[in-house]
Amino acid sequence: MSADRGLHVDLAVVGGGSGGLAAAFRAAGHGARVALLEPGELGGTCVNVGCVPKKAMWLAAELGAHIRMASALGFPVEPACPDWAQLIASRQRYIANIHASYRRRLDEAGIVLLPARGRLTGGGMVECEDGNRLEAKHILVATGGRPVRPDIPGAELGIDSDGFFALSEAPRRVAIIGGGYIGVELAGVLQALGSRVELFVRGDSLLKGFDPEVVERLQGNMHQAGIALHFGYSLAALEACAGGGARLCEQGGDTGEPFDAVIFATGRRPNTDGLGLEAAGVRTAADGHVEVDAFQATSAKRVYAVGDVTGRLALTPVAIAEGRRLMDRVFGGEPDACVDHDNVATVVFSHPPLGKVGLTEAEARERFGHDAVSCHGTTFRPMLHALADAQQHSMFKAVCVGKEKRVVGLHLVGEAADEILQGFAVAVKLGATLADFHATVAIHPTSAEEIVLLR
Repeated sequence: MSADRGLHVDLAVVGGGSGGLAAAFRAAGHGARVALLEPGELGGTCVNVGCVPKKAMWLAAELGAHIRMASALGFPVEPACPDWAQLIASRQRYIANIHASYRRRLDEAGIVLLPARGRLTGGGMVECEDGNRLEAKHILVATGGRPVRPDIPGAELGIDSDGFFALSEAPRRVAIIGGGYIGVELAGVLQALGSRVELFVRGDSLLKGFDPEVVERLQGNMHQAGIALHFGYSLAALEACAGGGARLCEQGGDTGEPFDAVIFATGRRPNTDGLGLEAAGVRTAADGHVEVDAFQATSAKRVYAVGDVTGRLALTPVAIAEGRRLMDRVFGGEPDACVDHDNVATVVFSHPPLGKVGLTEAEARERFGHDAVSCHGTTFRPMLHALADAQQHSMFKAVCVGKEKRVVGLHLVGEAADEILQGFAVAVKLGATLADFHATVAIHPTSAEEIVLLR
C-alpha cells in the first residue's frame, strides 16, 4: 500500500522489526489505522541477521555433531562439513518466506507500509526521507540496535555479527572478540561447521550475568569441542597480513598468528541517531537508549518505545510482548496492560545450549540473605553422548529460597536445555517449590527428568 503526502493515522510505527510488527498487527486488530515505516527488510535484526539465521546455522551445526556421533553407534557415515552455499541458500529461502508472510499479513490488516526512514518532528508528526509526512495520534519507536566495533586501529579488517551472515564459506581459522551471547554462539557454530575457533575475552569468564558454575561447565564443553578460550585479553589493534587475513595485536605489543577472519562480538548500540527524538521531547540515556516507564511511555506525550532501543531486555520475545501489551493499553481498553520483566527465560544457543530463568545464586543471596538460599544441582552425560562416549556434560541447578524452598532461579546447560527450560519457566513464574518438582513424576529416560529429581 502507499500513502499520500499528508497521511493521518492513529499509530505510526517507526521500525519494522519484531517489536514494531507485533505492535502494528495488534493495534490494527483493535481497529486502529496504522502506518509502519521500515526502509530495510521486514523483521529487523531477529529475522535477518539475528535469531532466525543464527538458529538455522546452529541447527546445521547440531546435525553435524550428531553425524559425528552416529559412527560410534554403528552407522556407516563419515563426518563431513556441509556445502556452505547450499546451507546458506536453505537459510535465506526460509527467511524469504517470513518476509512474504509479513507483507501478506500487513496487506490483510490494512496497515500502510512505507519503505522509508522516519524522523519525529514533534506534535505527533513524522517525516519520511522520501518526502511523505504523517500525522499520528500515537507514535511508537521500535528501531532496535546494531553491532559496534571497538575503536582500535585496523578495526575495518574485522567483521561484526552482521558480517558473519554474509560469509560465503566457513573461514579456516577464526578469532572471535567478545565473550557474550553473540561471541559464544558464533564460536560454537563455526567450530562445529569446520572452522578452527579461538575466543578472546577481556574478562575472566564467558557470559557475565549467568550462573558461574553453569558457565564453567559450558567452558569445559567448549574446550572439549576444540575451541581455544583466551581470558584477560585486551585487544589493541588488528594488523593486515600480506597473504590476507589479519593478526591480533594485544596490549603490550604481542602479535599472534594470522586469522582468516576476525569477528567482533563487542556489544550493540541503539538505532536512535537521526530520529529527531530531542526535537520531539523524547529523553535518551547517555548511551542513546530511549528512556521509558513500565508502560513503555517516553517523556513525550503519546510517544512510546519498545524492544532493544530501550536497553531493557534485548530479547525478541520481550519486544513482541511489549508491543502487544502496549497496544492493548492504548487501543484495547486495558489501562493497566504492561509486561512483567521479572523471571524472563533466556537461552544462549551455544553447543550445548545454556539457559536461565530467574535469579543466579549470587543475586538470590544478595536479595534474600545468605542463609535463606539453598542450591540443588546435578551434572551428568546425556544418554546419547554416553552411548557414543562423547565427552559433553550437562549441568542443571536450582536456586531456592526459604524453608519452603521456592525456586527463584533455574540454570541449565546441556543437550535440549533450550526446549526443557520453556516449560519449567512457567513453573518458576508461578512460584513452584522444590517439593512441587519432586511431586512431579519423572519422564524416563530423559535429561529433563533430572530437574524434578534434584536434591
